[in-house]
Formats: sequence, C-alpha cells, structure tokens
Amino acid sequence: MPLPECDKIWFNGGLVDWHDAKIHVLSHVVHYGSSVFEGIRCYKTEKGSAVFRLDEHVSRLFDSAKIYRMEIPYTQEEVTQAILETIRINKLEACYIRPVVFRGYETLGVDPMGCPVDVVIAVWEWGEYLGEAALKNGVSVCTSSWNRMAPNTLPFLAKAGGNYLNSQLVRIEANMNGYDEGIVLGTDGLVSEGSGENIFAIKNGSIVTPESHYGILPGITRHTAITLMRDMGMKVEQRGIPREFLYIADEVFFTGTAAEITPIRAIDKIQVGAGERGPITEQIQDAFFKVIRAEVEDKHGWLTFV
Repeated sequence: MPLPECDKIWFNGGLVDWHDAKIHVLSHVVHYGSSVFEGIRCYKTEKGSAVFRLDEHVSRLFDSAKIYRMEIPYTQEEVTQAILETIRINKLEACYIRPVVFRGYETLGVDPMGCPVDVVIAVWEWGEYLGEAALKNGVSVCTSSWNRMAPNTLPFLAKAGGNYLNSQLVRIEANMNGYDEGIVLGTDGLVSEGSGENIFAIKNGSIVTPESHYGILPGITRHTAITLMRDMGMKVEQRGIPREFLYIADEVFFTGTAAEITPIRAIDKIQVGAGERGPITEQIQDAFFKVIRAEVEDKHGWLTFV
C-alpha cells in the first residue's frame, strides 16, 4: 500500500510540501545506504496526542549518527521540537514519525565525509505493523536462512539504513514462503531478533530475551517491556537463546515501535504454546497499552504531549 500522504515534511530546518521533499539521484545515501533513522509513534489519548518515548528516540538517532561520524547540524532539542511541529502542522492526532539523517549530494565515492548531512522528518497515519488481528491472535513466523551481521562488521547499535538490507532479505523470504515475519539468527546460531523487532520467550513463567551482543538493536519498546515486566514483579533474563528453545516455549512475542507487543503463535509451522496469545503476553500488552493511551500514571515520563 502507498504511504498515506500528509501536507508537510520538515526538511533541513523548514517545512516543505510533501511532493517537494526531494533529493538528487546522486546523493550519497542512494548509492551507499548512508543514513540513520528512527521510527516513533504518536498516540491519540484521552488527554490529547502524545509521542511515546520521544527523548529516547531522538537520543538514539544522535547516537547512530555519531557512530557513523555524521554531525547533525541541529541540537537534540531542535530535532525534538521539529518533530512536534511537524505533527501539529499536519493536524494528526495519531501517526508514525520517521526522522532520517543522511549523506546528501556533493561528492560520490565510498568516503562520505565530503557530503552534507541532511535531516528530514515525515509523519503519516499508520496502523498496526503486522495487522490488527495479530495483536490478539498472534503471527506465524519462520527462522530465516539469512544470519544477522557478525560483530565488527556493521555496528548493530546504530539504527542505520544499510543494516536493513539484511532485514529486507529476512522479511522478503518470510513473506514469499507464506509467513508473517522471520526470525534471524546470529552467526553463532543463537536467536537474534526479527527483521525489525526484538523477541522474548517465556517458559514455565521465566522470561528470556537475547542480550545486546547477540546482534540485536536494543529496542526502545524492548526496554519498555522489560521495565513494565519488572514493575509487575516479573523477572527478565537477558542471555543467549537456542533456536529450538523457541519451539518449546510456552509463549513468544515480538516488541517494536511498529509491532508494539505482538504474540507469535507458530514458528517454522510448530505451534507455540496454545497457538494463540498467552496470559503473560496479554498482561504485558495490557500494561503497555494502558501507558501509551495515558490510562495510567506515566511514572516513567514516557509521554510527550503534542
């Protein structure tokens, strides 16, 4: 489906019409994938529109740029305010937010340092990433034939555009074989994450998730889920997870800004638990949605009202 268009996009410090937000075909990013970005959600709540964990997302954007030596020509506060301004000007009560920082048009070669650093912020209406029914019924996934990048090849702590070539292969393979999503393993054969989500597994009440050095992007929704679970008195262990552990788990679920908290009902056509959303996953979902809808006290300061 094409993106639902909005009126304005923030482009290098100013608002431009949606169809005027263009770059040159010889921009460095087009040829070498030299971009970093974020995916952020703004939710409609009873108290007004609120962006979820905006400060953390903007901070990670700047961290990603620092890793790739991309000096963003704006402060974190300026980018934060630009995001809020873009939501307001487009009059959206709820939306997906995509800030992207990239090497623009100047020189063309592997060395990017002669190219300008451009910053764009776009917003649009977007529903559940894996489908509304997936939040209740769960999704069917496969183990991908592709591996995550090995450490010291590409920095997986950076949310960089080039990294997602790997994710595209995982998702394409899964979809072409009739699955909703793919799970990718690291070069050590242990579970890493989904194409764009972190993963958790529950066995006999114990909750586990891969540690950051297993090739994962340490997700902000992942951190949110861990925090909520600990608030509810649940213990979460971060460690290596063998592929087959997922088959015998009682519950498995994805976390991510787009995916939110999505249960997994089957992996490689092996039913997970009862083959539907499990009780602990439902508890975590319920706690998560109460926070993002401003139905409970925002004791962690995660909501920024537009």
